[in-house]
Amino acid sequence: MLVHSRKGKWATWAVFFVLFLPLFALPLLVVLAASFATNWSSVFPSGFTTRHYSAAVRGESLQALTTSLVTALTASVLALVVGTWAALAGHALKRGGKRLMDALFTLPVAVPSVVVGLAILVAFSKPPVLLNGTRWIVVLAHAVLVTAFAHQSVSAAIARLDPAYEQAAASLGARPSYVLWRVRLPLLLPSLTAAAGLCFALSMGELSVTMMLYPPDWTPLPVQIYAATDRGALFTGSALAVILMTATVLVLLAVSRIRTKASYR
Repeated sequence: MLVHSRKGKWATWAVFFVLFLPLFALPLLVVLAASFATNWSSVFPSGFTTRHYSAAVRGESLQALTTSLVTALTASVLALVVGTWAALAGHALKRGGKRLMDALFTLPVAVPSVVVGLAILVAFSKPPVLLNGTRWIVVLAHAVLVTAFAHQSVSAAIARLDPAYEQAAASLGARPSYVLWRVRLPLLLPSLTAAAGLCFALSMGELSVTMMLYPPDWTPLPVQIYAATDRGALFTGSALAVILMTATVLVLLAVSRIRTKASYR
């Protein structure tokens, strides 16, 4: 911790809890309590039931969770591949080219996500590439939105790499492709897993673009949560939100274990 005095540490922790509890922890705890509640007659929900979860783990809700997982995993893989390629290519460019590459990949998060969704809808609603009304337009939109984070994460990691490893491999006669696969990418693996986890989490919670593009047979869980709360089913929506958070955290924990093993390597 940057604060070394005892009083300073206590003051820092006090400010942290004062800000963390009401702004972050309390809303999540209220959602958790509402997912088990039967009524909401006071400030906090009351009663206890598990029927909201019984309804949330079957039928359309289970299908929506599966849709979110498949969409997030596919979009994360696409974003990681494209973002890593762009970061590696941009690192080899001159300063002007690198800035242009960074600007291009940052653009989707620099403008409102609704604009990105509208651009994708207009671009892929007519031949030769007709994706409107299919699940692939949702996956593409998520990938476009999260690729910027993968690109920036990997670019920062590449800038911190010690070039001595690559130079040593090249001096021993290794081809550029061998240096890439056996030297650079293994060194970048902790950053790659961190970028994959970030992309997955962002994709799992994406709503605005999804609302513009999703077809009836490909409804992610955030859309299901919005639909439930919009018709007044707050307790059902809360249960779905808890399931969404739990699934996201479990995947992130698995990615974190891979990242830890990669760091030790």
